Amino acid sequence: MNRRAFLSTSAGALLGGLGPSVSEAVVPVDAFERQRKVIEASVNRGLDYLLSQEDMETGTFPDGAYGRSTGISSLVGMAILSTGHRPGAGKFGRALDRRIDFALRHAKENGLIESGDHGHGPMYAHNISTLFLSECSGMVSPERQKRLDPALAAGTRVLLESQAVRKDPDQQGGWRYFPNSTDSDLSCSGWALMSLRSAKLNGAPVPKEAIDSAIAYVLRRQNKRNGHFGYMGDSDHADTLSGAALLSLCVCGKFDDPLVVQGADWVLKNYKRLPGNQFEYYGNYYNAQAMFQMGGAYWRTYSDWMYEHYLKLQEEEGDWEGTSYGRVYSTSMMILAFTVPYRQLPIYQRDERVDEEEVVGGG
Repeated sequence: MNRRAFLSTSAGALLGGLGPSVSEAVVPVDAFERQRKVIEASVNRGLDYLLSQEDMETGTFPDGAYGRSTGISSLVGMAILSTGHRPGAGKFGRALDRRIDFALRHAKENGLIESGDHGHGPMYAHNISTLFLSECSGMVSPERQKRLDPALAAGTRVLLESQAVRKDPDQQGGWRYFPNSTDSDLSCSGWALMSLRSAKLNGAPVPKEAIDSAIAYVLRRQNKRNGHFGYMGDSDHADTLSGAALLSLCVCGKFDDPLVVQGADWVLKNYKRLPGNQFEYYGNYYNAQAMFQMGGAYWRTYSDWMYEHYLKLQEEEGDWEGTSYGRVYSTSMMILAFTVPYRQLPIYQRDERVDEEEVVGGG
C-alpha cells in the first residue's frame, strides 16, 4: 500500500473537531479513552503554544539551546502531524508547510539536512529532519513534493553511507554525531533507524542489510541480565534510552522477540524513576511509543501513569517546563507521547496482533 492509500485508511483518530473519528474498536479502553476530552484539550493548548513561539521571519524557535536547529523545527512538525493535521490546510497545515520549507532550505549539497545549530554534531538534527520529511512525503503539494524528493533521497543516502563507515564490530550498524564517525550511540541510532524504516515504507531502496545491521547494533546495547538498554554500553542512561531501543525494534517487527519482551518488562518495573531525569521528556516520549507498540497491559499500565502524571504539569500557556533544550522541545515531545493512540504517523503504526496475543510479562 502506498503512502497516500495508507493515509486514507489510517486507524488514527483525529482531534475533536478537526476531522472524522474512526471506530472506537481500534483503540482499547484505557487511560486515553477515559480522559479523551481532557487529553485533546491539553494537546490543542500545546499546539497553540508551539505556533506562538515561532519567529515568523526566520522560521526558527528561539527557545532553549537549539531553537534554530532543523531538529527542533522538525520535532514541532512531527508533533503537528501526530494530531492528524496535514500540510497546506488551515493554520496548522500552513505551519507544517513552513516546517517542511525550513528543512528544505537547509538541505545541503552533501545531503545533510541541518542548520548548523546542532550541538555536538549534525547527524542528530539530520536524522530527525529526514524522518520528518519522509513522513510528509505524499501529503504535500506537487511543487513541494518536487523539492522534497531529491532532498529526501540525498538525506537517506547520508544515513546509509554514514552507517557503512568502518567501525569496531561492537559499534558497527549504528550512527553517531558526524557522518564519518567511527563509533555509535543508541540515541542517534534510534532516530536514524526510524528514518530508514520510514524511507523504506515510502519505497526508497533501503537494503535489508542496513536495517538488519542497525537492529543488531541496538540489540548489542542490551543488558541481557536485566533487559534494559544503554547509550554506548549496556547500562548507561538506561532509564531514558530503553524505550528508544524498544521502539526501534518494534517498528522493525520484533515486538514479540523474547529480548524485547524482557526489555519492556524492565521499563514497566522502572518507569517511575523517570521524573527529574535530565532527559525526562525524551524518555517519556520513547517509553510511550514503545509501550503502545507492545500493546495490552504494557500500554494500559504506562498510559495510566503518564496521563495522570503529566497532564497536571502542563503550564498555563500550554507548554511543559523546559530542560536545557527548551520548552518548545519538551512540549513537542509531550504532544508526541500524548497522541500515540491517534496513530497518525505511518512510521509508528502498530501490529494489531499485540492486543490479540497480550504478550506481557511482569508489571
